[in-house]
Amino acid sequence: MRVSNPPAPTAVAPRPPAEASARAGALAAALCYFLWGLVPVYWKQLGAVNAVELIAHRHIWSLVFVLALVAAQGRLGEIHAALGTARQTGRNFLSAVLLTANWLVYVWGVNTGHVIETSLGYFLVPLVNVAAGRFVLREHLRRLQWVAIALAATGVAVQIAGLGRPPWIALAIAGSWGAYSLMRKQSPLGSLTGLTVETLLLAPFAVAFLLWQHHTGAGALGHADRWTHALLLSSGVITAIPLLLFAYGARRIRFSTLGLLQYIAPSAQLAIGLWVYHEPFSHARAFSFLFIWAGLALYTVDNLLAQRRR
Repeated sequence: MRVSNPPAPTAVAPRPPAEASARAGALAAALCYFLWGLVPVYWKQLGAVNAVELIAHRHIWSLVFVLALVAAQGRLGEIHAALGTARQTGRNFLSAVLLTANWLVYVWGVNTGHVIETSLGYFLVPLVNVAAGRFVLREHLRRLQWVAIALAATGVAVQIAGLGRPPWIALAIAGSWGAYSLMRKQSPLGSLTGLTVETLLLAPFAVAFLLWQHHTGAGALGHADRWTHALLLSSGVITAIPLLLFAYGARRIRFSTLGLLQYIAPSAQLAIGLWVYHEPFSHARAFSFLFIWAGLALYTVDNLLAQRRR
């Protein structure tokens, strides 16, 4: 009986140096936020489709994509464990509703000509998170953080005075994302597992809505052109790829760097609203943005100073 020789040991590739890893992480995070900033262009191509139907499609095709990733990593057991108790399921269901509400307001805002206001919502998110930390989690705020929140509140007040109404789209986006971030902060689930569980819990509602749309003849699938079909079926990949880039980058760079890069997305959205879709940008609106940007600048400086002290 012939005994084959054992395979020769393969050389283990050296681990990349910390600087190269951080550079790759920063590039991935920057690309993630840049792609998020370009997403309004994608949703605008689907402006003829009902916003609720768009979110339902995003839900279904995102679930297919993330489930395939989880299965490939052999982590399906984490999904089962996350749904082990009614309390866990309820918390994940609530966070899923908040995330879906955020996306629905965002897509509706983009497709009804309010790209600039959606960008304002995401500019406000970091300061909403700081305020939630103080009033919900009872975290201590430093003086500059209080000033940053006050400047943002002043900016919103200026916009209310200039527009004659509150910027509801921006406030709904910032509020829903802030509440979602708060729940995710308290969740033991990782980013991919959490997203998969949240998507899975709302999938039956999305499927039921799409079946009803198809039954009544109001749905886009089977009635739209090929380009619309291609865009709808790619909605899961379009929205999931930035999340994967974010997860890759967040593990490799400092939190303060990640905080600076997050402004790429709303800045790109603002530029698209101004120069691609030519949305109105009054002096009052510009003045309100100056207050909010000043608050974000103080918030960023305070974070960098705190990081340096630590």
